[in-house]
Amino acid sequence: MLDSCTTAQERWGGVNQLIDRWLAERKQLILQYSTLRDRATPVEQPDQALDSFCDVLVDYVSAGHFEVYEQLMREAEAFNDTRGLELARQVYPRIETITQSAVAFNDAYGEANAELDEAAMQAELRMLGAFLHERFELEDCLIEVLHNAHQDLIAANEPQGALT
Repeated sequence: MLDSCTTAQERWGGVNQLIDRWLAERKQLILQYSTLRDRATPVEQPDQALDSFCDVLVDYVSAGHFEVYEQLMREAEAFNDTRGLELARQVYPRIETITQSAVAFNDAYGEANAELDEAAMQAELRMLGAFLHERFELEDCLIEVLHNAHQDLIAANEPQGALT
């Protein structure tokens, strides 16, 4: 997962500051996920690593829904990008389902829980990891289609010989 995050930052890191911050938050989410997934033994309560992961998880999915996706949709509408808008309509329901899974994980494990069942949490964490991996791929596809379409439109409207 971390490799695909790095690749996304390299490909779209300069699109704008909003996406830059979001991709940096994605990287932090992946690092914290890996730390939780790979821990050898359960930790004593309170579980600060789990709480921190859940905080970043909620921040990431919220930024996606309330900032990044809205921005991408506005750009697609501004450029009359029917291909991008159609892709967003196709992808968004699956992203929403994955968001609900992330919120459910946070609700179950987001605050220190004296009754934490480490084995159950690890099983749900691994399932969440698979969902997040899928979500990252969907998000990357959405960004790539919208970004590439808009870059082509901008270039097509620039005067000949203009510096880009």
